[in-house]
Amino acid sequence: MRRRFALLVNPAAAGGRARRAVPEVVRELNLRSAEHRVIQPASLDEARTAAAEAAAAGDTVMTLGGDGLVGPIAGVLRGAESALAIVPGGRGNDLARVLAIPSDPRAAVRLAVEGSERLIDVAEVNGAPFMGIASLGFDSDANRIANESKVIRGNLVYVYAALRALSGWRPAAFEVVVDGHRHELTGYSVAVGNSKAYGGGMWLLPDAELDDGRLDVLMVEDHSKLKFLRDIPRVFKGTHITDPLAHLLSGERVEVSADRPFVVYADGDPIAQLPATLTVDKRVLRVIAPPGSAAARP
Repeated sequence: MRRRFALLVNPAAAGGRARRAVPEVVRELNLRSAEHRVIQPASLDEARTAAAEAAAAGDTVMTLGGDGLVGPIAGVLRGAESALAIVPGGRGNDLARVLAIPSDPRAAVRLAVEGSERLIDVAEVNGAPFMGIASLGFDSDANRIANESKVIRGNLVYVYAALRALSGWRPAAFEVVVDGHRHELTGYSVAVGNSKAYGGGMWLLPDAELDDGRLDVLMVEDHSKLKFLRDIPRVFKGTHITDPLAHLLSGERVEVSADRPFVVYADGDPIAQLPATLTVDKRVLRVIAPPGSAAARP
């Protein structure tokens, strides 16, 4: 059965990268005689509505944008017969990276047309769906700075944001309840992941799996800012988890609170406020991806 595509485009993604890729994506779809229509919704609400209508019509929903578009659309498609196809067009593209979806638009379209489907999990924080990693604390400050940055482009913006956030950071007290077991910690951040990577290739939770029905949790204990700086490169390799100040947990339900307000960021966008409850729906999203398991630790 040939797939028919509804191509949802976020024209603002990565400073217009997704918008500029539309002609190339359409040419590749035409070259492969793939029936399609292009939709450029004006808001995420419009994108959700378009995805729901496409799924009801039996179309495969193709996203051209970043993780901030993929997460909400995945929430709409969970439990549906229609699959999600991803053409990376954002700044981080971490879900595509973990799924080993090609970064080249033409190769990603070829995969969408010819590839097979697999079932993966969809996570939620306070009822809002996300696919990657939800984080808070120090990460709240760093994500805000990254999203506001007009100076630094590309993945380096996340390193720049971390350096900026570090200068004004003071430790926070966190309470994390995982499947009913309470943990308390004073430190930098708490991250809860459905997937392995965030921030444009930072392998924050390298042991997380997209289809195991569990959430991986990382709590980072307080330490010197100099050590924090030295450890940033380790996150790009996933080796930071061997540090005794990095505490790892896993479960199906995670509740997080702190001694001061924090915005929870996921898939690059603000998604919730504390206190937060995070859950996961197992294998409810059909996604077109290369065969085999998700990408292993780098």
